[in-house]
Amino acid sequence: MSCWRRSAGFRGLAPLCRLGLAWLLVLAILGGGATAGEVPIRMGLAGPPRNLDPRLATDATSERVNRLLYRRLTTFDAGSLPAPELARWEALSPTHYRFTLGEEGRDFSDGSRLTSADVKATFDSVRDPATASPHRATLAIITAITTEGPDRLDFHLREPDPLFPAYLGMGILPAALIQSGHPFAVAPVGSGPLRFEAWPQPGRLVLRRQRDGQILELLAVKDPNVRVMKLLRGEIDLLQNDLSPELIGYLRGREEVRVARAPGVNFSYLGFNLEDPVTGLPQVRQALAHAIDRDEILRYLLQGDGRLATGLFPPEHWAASPDLAPLVFDPERARALLAEVGYGPDRPLRLSYKTSSDPFRIRFATIIQAQLARVGIEARIQSYDWGTFFGDIKAGRFQLYGLTWVGIRTPDIFRYVFHSASAPPEGANRGRYRNPEVDRLIETARAEPDLGRQAGLYRRIQALILADLPYVPLWYEDQFFAARREVRGYRLAPDGNYDALMTVELHQETLPGAGVK
Repeated sequence: MSCWRRSAGFRGLAPLCRLGLAWLLVLAILGGGATAGEVPIRMGLAGPPRNLDPRLATDATSERVNRLLYRRLTTFDAGSLPAPELARWEALSPTHYRFTLGEEGRDFSDGSRLTSADVKATFDSVRDPATASPHRATLAIITAITTEGPDRLDFHLREPDPLFPAYLGMGILPAALIQSGHPFAVAPVGSGPLRFEAWPQPGRLVLRRQRDGQILELLAVKDPNVRVMKLLRGEIDLLQNDLSPELIGYLRGREEVRVARAPGVNFSYLGFNLEDPVTGLPQVRQALAHAIDRDEILRYLLQGDGRLATGLFPPEHWAASPDLAPLVFDPERARALLAEVGYGPDRPLRLSYKTSSDPFRIRFATIIQAQLARVGIEARIQSYDWGTFFGDIKAGRFQLYGLTWVGIRTPDIFRYVFHSASAPPEGANRGRYRNPEVDRLIETARAEPDLGRQAGLYRRIQALILADLPYVPLWYEDQFFAARREVRGYRLAPDGNYDALMTVELHQETLPGAGVK
């Protein structure tokens, strides 16, 4: 019923709509069973998306939801190389790319048609300093964007880059709404497989699937124990990640749900502030790296559900550096390094560890605190709500923190995270890392036309980063989901995206009231 497609709540329904809803209620009372499309599929999240404007979003939940609300020019194939989504492309020269839009995915949810002008307006907006997009640095290679009719546009580059199409995975917005200052962050308008319906409460986002009208609700339940209980009581239908290993093990023993696991690629790390007088010392960072027993944490906290990491990319990525020597747990070496800069039993090193208020993150921080204490480092845990925590990290108000990079596909992440010109808001170099040789290699790699030689340059970059330790690499997290038995068609992705919401279904025979005559 079209009357259900509203921007907020159920208020203001036309009389005809109210009559239709009344008839649905009568039919249900008389014994008509609910159909899958009429019953919402409810996904429980640890927290709500923070920003549904793809130009500004940086948190994992927002990125995952935006993938479904907006179409992009390009996507990735199984080998993490760029592939067409909205458009195919050709390189007219090493610095001139032409994109031609296809017919699929070009209907915005407001009824307008996606054209080359919308693509140009989106990327011009990201490139505009006034937008303050954290993705601006990724597009710095673009010098001009020109449209060649409604279905074609050209990108002109400052320098050659064979991976340039991979940088265009930004959700496309309507140009007219960009110009009018539309609040995409809370009222998204895109051409993706899901459309925005309502955000009636901060922790409840209502979406509609375009192909069949299926309603999907994303419900934020901060406490993982409560989230699990809601799943068991049938108040939500599925969960993905953000559960402790103990809760996952508990769910595996319940008949009313099924649990699935898959190897993941999301990269967990500890980050340092290199402008801080303490954590800016290489010996301190090296000492912390040797003081942390990653194997112990992986075994007991994650129950083995992950892979130890040496860099941002897992070994199977084309630009990975699988030959890097892993960090070694060596408490004696840690104490010796601390002694080199004047710390020891009579002068213990004291530092702060910032984290979010998520229970798992606090538990992880507590284990890190205990391991550091064994070598004489006193770490004070400071936990905050996500907004405050992440704001402090972007502003450089920290010494040490823990986070996870989600959905990394292209080696341009090295420019975004490690180039000296990418400190926030220009990028995500939150630790203010500076190494002229790394800057030079990043720029050289980006301009290298041969992917094999490019991969070699990125291996050199990763070796330098591991030596400098702006981050302590931890592990690649496995992916999990748990769902009620009536949920079918949900498949885990290695990066933890929510793309399976395009295919998930509630089976008719298991719905409440189904089959009642």
